[in-house]
Amino acid sequence: MINVSDTAKTKLAQLMGEDGFAIGNDYVRVGVKSGGCSGLSYDLTFDKTTTDTDKVFEANDVRIVVDKKSFLYLVGTTLEFSGGLNGKGFVFNNPNAQRTCGCGESFSL
Repeated sequence: MINVSDTAKTKLAQLMGEDGFAIGNDYVRVGVKSGGCSGLSYDLTFDKTTTDTDKVFEANDVRIVVDKKSFLYLVGTTLEFSGGLNGKGFVFNNPNAQRTCGCGESFSL
């Protein structure tokens, strides 16, 4: 399962609305792909549909979709949003990551 903080939920609702999605009806697709300075990077998009191989669940009233392969890397992750002086954006607090890069956008196990 992936958790969603209140600040991330607020930002997701805003961004989804701007892109023609609705937080209560559509999905936030979270995934992992090869790349980044640590080997794996996070991927966050919006989607209106799911596939048979997706895991679908809800966290803090946000509908989350994760493909089965990515789910293994993301179990227990909390999605947060940081708007501080050190940068603005979504932050993945992943307990499975053994090493992360300085920007926090990639990790390795």
